[in-house]
Amino acid sequence: MARTLYVGNLPWATKAEELAEAFSRYGEVLDSRIITDRETGRSRGFGFVEVRDEDAEGMIAALNGTELGGRIITVNEARAREQQA
Repeated sequence: MARTLYVGNLPWATKAEELAEAFSRYGEVLDSRIITDRETGRSRGFGFVEVRDEDAEGMIAALNGTELGGRIITVNEARAREQQA
């Protein structure tokens, strides 16, 4: 099983590879992605990391509130998007 973690307050220049590298120190990273603006293609300052279920809690504990690229990041379990009305 896999879980998806939300990573917020990312530096604008962060790449998906850098995100995966930071998380891989604490377990297996299955996928990572930075969310970008549809029109400009620029980072929106957050992303998601898909990890093995058994690694998720340790990664949240280890990385939430730590510094990445000069900014303090937020890491928690991603919640499903609510349907737009």
